[in-house]
Amino acid sequence: MKRATTFAALLSLAALAAPPALAAVPGPASPATASGHGHGADLGRQTLPGGDGWAAEGTGTTGGAAAPAGNVHTVTTRAGLAAALASPGPRIIYVSGTVEPDRTCADYVTGGYSLEAYLAAYDPAVWGRDAEPSGPQEEARAASAARQTADIKLKVPSDTTIVGLGGNAVIRGVNLHVDKADNVIIRNITFEDTADCFPQWDPTDGDEGNWNSLYDNISVTGSTHVWADHNTFTDGDNPDSGQPLYFGRPYQVHDGQLDITSGSNYVTASWNRFTDHDKTMLIGSTNNPATDSGKLKVTVHHNHFRNTLQRLPRVRFGQVHVYNNYYEVPSDSGFEYALGVGVGSQIFAENNFFRLGRAVNPASLLHDWGGTTLTARGNVLRVGGKVSPIDLVAVYNAAHDPDLGSDAGWTPALHTGIDPAESVRLSVSQRAGAGRVR
Repeated sequence: MKRATTFAALLSLAALAAPPALAAVPGPASPATASGHGHGADLGRQTLPGGDGWAAEGTGTTGGAAAPAGNVHTVTTRAGLAAALASPGPRIIYVSGTVEPDRTCADYVTGGYSLEAYLAAYDPAVWGRDAEPSGPQEEARAASAARQTADIKLKVPSDTTIVGLGGNAVIRGVNLHVDKADNVIIRNITFEDTADCFPQWDPTDGDEGNWNSLYDNISVTGSTHVWADHNTFTDGDNPDSGQPLYFGRPYQVHDGQLDITSGSNYVTASWNRFTDHDKTMLIGSTNNPATDSGKLKVTVHHNHFRNTLQRLPRVRFGQVHVYNNYYEVPSDSGFEYALGVGVGSQIFAENNFFRLGRAVNPASLLHDWGGTTLTARGNVLRVGGKVSPIDLVAVYNAAHDPDLGSDAGWTPALHTGIDPAESVRLSVSQRAGAGRVR
């Protein structure tokens, strides 16, 4: 039922907790550590600290740390990255400078596709809204998309570490696909603008139809023990907000920044920076429990979500621990929600810091996607200069029916030290993202 909610008084600031020490596997000499902030071990040899979230479950996550000297690669091109990923493992791959495809959208076009012809063929005034597109232009779009996929979607195999050298390693326009793999580490890289050249129009998607794109920056599907740490995710100079409207709907050229789906399990996403994006992090992509039930165990901690509009994350089925993240939502323009409570989800959200513009309704921080409950404790809200505790579930329930329950039915045991929520804004804004590994 709807009911009023009051905020408690301002909480006192607390000291920052020290980060856990990183483990390392000895190995042959390799390129430099990132930004001079290593713990003495080469960044490529560092492994996930024990207890650092779900990726520490069981055998933990070591990536390619045990790679012999012959399996250590430094790449500067898309072709070099593809070759290193296809080489024997375990492997360490250092990314130097900017890695991107050397082809453009025009190079992928085939079958007579053009956006102008596609828009003319599937204008709702001509095609209608009851059926997905079919026919020559849709076939040409799909064939062109297949050519792009073959070029930009790179599979990441088991026992792999991919790390950026220094503070300026960029992977642009490439979708790293961790598919049916185990034991993968991806750190210290800026992922930029993995744009779909050929979005598909679907008039049956929602009430008004939608444009859908294929590519994430990182896709984790059917994989286990994955650690994504100290990366920056951005659309660069091609933001979602700059896309045109076609058929009255945004022309969506990006999908997720870090999506974890298809029965993946034991993933930790830590100290990343997600910026200026729409669909940010999806955990579970279907309401069918056959693949995902009992899986999708993910830890999301010390990440900076800035001007991101939804899926921070959106969760189905998984036991997902969301703690010590910093959420900046400066405007209500385009903002939909932060935490998506999906079917069977068990989100445990604690000690997060939400900084909202005055026009942003705190009741919009949660969205019910068919879930029933969420545990929230220790979170704080800042609007203007005031920091106050916020009961996310109570605030949501005060404005929405039906109510969400307040007990997700589990208590996380695998985690680093949990910092006081009031300290999160400073620590995360200063330390999250590529080039800031300590």
